[in-house]
Amino acid sequence: MHELLDSTLLMLSGKFGQRITVVKEYDHTLPRVPAYPAELNQVWTNLIDNAVAAMQAGDGKGTLTVRTARENDRLLVEFGDTGTGIPPEVRDRVFDPFFTTKPVGEGTGLGLDISWRIVVNKHHGTLRFDSEPGDTRFQVLLPLTAPAPDDTSEESA
Repeated sequence: MHELLDSTLLMLSGKFGQRITVVKEYDHTLPRVPAYPAELNQVWTNLIDNAVAAMQAGDGKGTLTVRTARENDRLLVEFGDTGTGIPPEVRDRVFDPFFTTKPVGEGTGLGLDISWRIVVNKHHGTLRFDSEPGDTRFQVLLPLTAPAPDDTSEESA
């Protein structure tokens, strides 16, 4: 899982610039998790991209924290940012298709909807968030053991 996270961070590092600091807090004792790596990479990309956009919408600087841990029988992957936060009046809609708080032309409103589908429907996991100005955390929880795969593209991440 850490290799997937690192490759996504590397791929998006050009967006961070000098003003965004990346902090990795990885639990290296975690077992390999049955997963669809390409699809999780899309989730990581969406969550990191949103975090960076939230920090750039403020004063343009901040900290992105990527953390992994074990939470009972699940793997926790958490993305935290010090951006503007998600306004309370839109929190119930963030996973809706085509909903975005980004300016016109900067977002399709599909990133979190697609991420939800990948985490919840494909991986039987949970995608949740907590947000206030300066501290937004998206958490992905994935089972450490997967149910029977629905196709043959599943690999251990």
